[in-house]
Amino acid sequence: MIFDLDMIKAVYNRFQLKVGMARKVVGRPLTYSEKILYSHLFDGNPSEAYKRGESYVDFAPDRVAMQDATAQMALLQFMQAGKKKVAVPSTVHADHLIQARVGADKDLQEAINKNNEVYNFLSSVSNKYNIGFWKPGAGIIHQVILENYAFPGGMMIGTDSHTPNAGGLGMVAIGVGGADAVDVMAGMSWELKFPKLIGIHLKGKLNGWTAPKDIILEVTGLLTVKGGTGCIIEYFGEGAESLSATGKGTICNMGAEVGATTSIFAYDENMSKYLKATGRTEVADMADKIKEELRSDKEVYENPEKYYDQVVEIDLTSLEPHLNGPFSPDIATPISRIKEVAEKNGWPLKVDVGLIGSCTNSSYEDISRAASIAKQAADKKISPKAEYTITPGSELVRYTVERDGYLAVFDKIGGKVFANACGPCIGQWAREGAEKQQKNTIVHSFNRNFAKRADGNPNTYAFVASPELVTALAIAGDLSFDPRKDKLINDQGEEVMLDEPQGFELPPRGFEVDDPGYQKPAEDGSEIQVQVSPTSERLQLLESFPAWNGKNISGMRLLIKAYGKCTTDHISMAGPWLKYRGHLDNISNNTLIGAVNAFNMETNKVKNEDTGEYMAVPDSARKYKADGVPTIVVGDYNYGEGSSREHAAMQPRHLGVRAVLVKSFARIHETNLKKQGMLALTFANPEDYDKIQEDDLFNFLDLDQFSPGKPITIELVHSDGTRENIIANHTYNNGQIEWFKAGSALNLIKKNEGNI
Repeated sequence: MIFDLDMIKAVYNRFQLKVGMARKVVGRPLTYSEKILYSHLFDGNPSEAYKRGESYVDFAPDRVAMQDATAQMALLQFMQAGKKKVAVPSTVHADHLIQARVGADKDLQEAINKNNEVYNFLSSVSNKYNIGFWKPGAGIIHQVILENYAFPGGMMIGTDSHTPNAGGLGMVAIGVGGADAVDVMAGMSWELKFPKLIGIHLKGKLNGWTAPKDIILEVTGLLTVKGGTGCIIEYFGEGAESLSATGKGTICNMGAEVGATTSIFAYDENMSKYLKATGRTEVADMADKIKEELRSDKEVYENPEKYYDQVVEIDLTSLEPHLNGPFSPDIATPISRIKEVAEKNGWPLKVDVGLIGSCTNSSYEDISRAASIAKQAADKKISPKAEYTITPGSELVRYTVERDGYLAVFDKIGGKVFANACGPCIGQWAREGAEKQQKNTIVHSFNRNFAKRADGNPNTYAFVASPELVTALAIAGDLSFDPRKDKLINDQGEEVMLDEPQGFELPPRGFEVDDPGYQKPAEDGSEIQVQVSPTSERLQLLESFPAWNGKNISGMRLLIKAYGKCTTDHISMAGPWLKYRGHLDNISNNTLIGAVNAFNMETNKVKNEDTGEYMAVPDSARKYKADGVPTIVVGDYNYGEGSSREHAAMQPRHLGVRAVLVKSFARIHETNLKKQGMLALTFANPEDYDKIQEDDLFNFLDLDQFSPGKPITIELVHSDGTRENIIANHTYNNGQIEWFKAGSALNLIKKNEGNI
């Protein structure tokens, strides 16, 4: 079955014409990303050359994808929009709420028991509004999208920051907040600042122990966690052509870790093979007919420095396997240097757990290559020194790798197979003993390794590597083990070496699955009732945020001045809090509890100026809100890095925060704040961050003149009575200012629909 075939045909039927028009308008050869962007303009035909990094542009994405944690809030908002059904093909994927504890079957059943209310809500609301629903156990959103929906030349938005995974099939796929998804599902345009472009030229070919994962681990080290902000990363060159479609997906997936808008590879033979292997031969045939347009123009590849804003070259032939971490995905260390660097920094060398899978690395190729290492351990009688877990990305992959004997291989070395879900990658891991907060090391093939992310233990040193290297390190139990040259002692006291991993890009016998886990929506959902109990702890119907009164905001108090890295995990934690993703008031009790208070260097302990007492951040916010006192959050660079979760914007808004003032924002979070009617501001002078005192009062002096490009003046009133002004910049355009005036973007939609 090919989903949404008519939509894909329509995209391909107009693609060449629109690209040709764009080429004339722009007046030069086009990159692949530009071709897709210009062919998806909301107003239709290209008529203007947009400035990268400056022009705000309205787009018309082909589809929307949502995972269950973010879908709850997105669909609660969509229910308020007054629409009978979604305007574009949309899907919901139940993958985030399944906790890894015992093993796949028991964990899945436990999740269904615990989350039945939420799953019923998502199933019924999907049925009502013509949304496809992938049931618990069907797989992780990004893997399922790659297997069923992604197509070269298409454009998709998804309510998860790793939506760019679909770039492995040549799609511009961008992570967004739920309010953005609501816009597109409601038939409105989706706004994005036209991205800058980074070209990454891959030379040579991977060999030995090096995997596609090592390419993106090298890139994160080169660009850092904010080096791709506002950019699309395009990969090209002979090295790019040599990679499998799923290997490309791994690289695009982790592009989120450098802040990139998305990442993409040009259409090639390996993508065609993957489309055919997953039952989409007709899509591959259509793509083949316009394959010259499904890549950058030849002049771009001949002279990339002329067409990209930045060009990076990587020689795959000499690239080493990498370990990235701990605590940040951009701390990149080649395996040959890990012992030296680890000893210098005091990283624990003993590996306690190795975990493979997740949305980033759970393809057939990943599993087969990791299994080749596990088989050697069994055959050469090497007992693994660490625990080992496997998280399949989809039921299609799980069923196929079980059929082909790979799960039995993992079982021989004591591997534990978790459910087809996010699991440990997002903190849904009931790791025994984690509450003791002992210093330890784990290695995984996931995408993020922020402190406390996997198991809640701030002293877990998590390192990111390829599935095959993770497997080798779990067998060795030693972070410094280099499988290219180091020997192991087997159970018989013999010295043995692991051979290079071997695997298959695609299953030789084809993919197979019994029940993929898909629920087709009702033909007519008009009579379906979506019920939300007023006493539910998991779900809560939304109330509109209040509109701005048009006046300057004065007497504002500081909720928290966050020190250093403040990701969306710090602002709205996942893990056990995921169960409240559909209940705004309940989940608001985790707001900013992970952020470090710059005045005492503690978490979840801030001074409330109304009482003079120190209290938890949410408690202080609720006290200020009850007293009618507006609040502000102050932060450092790249504030809101990480997940696309709009809860990190909605929760502070719900608790009375009116503005967030930082040195710089991560892209998705800045947009989410704007959508929820917040003021997302940056210091004109980053050093002004140091002027903010714990007991300051904040007065906005010219917010009543809020307009594009006009900085905002904020008066600081210190406790000694002295006053000083600081200047705050913003990136609001006229349309976004209307969101602020209305109280939120959703309020504006409802107003335009005549519902309020």
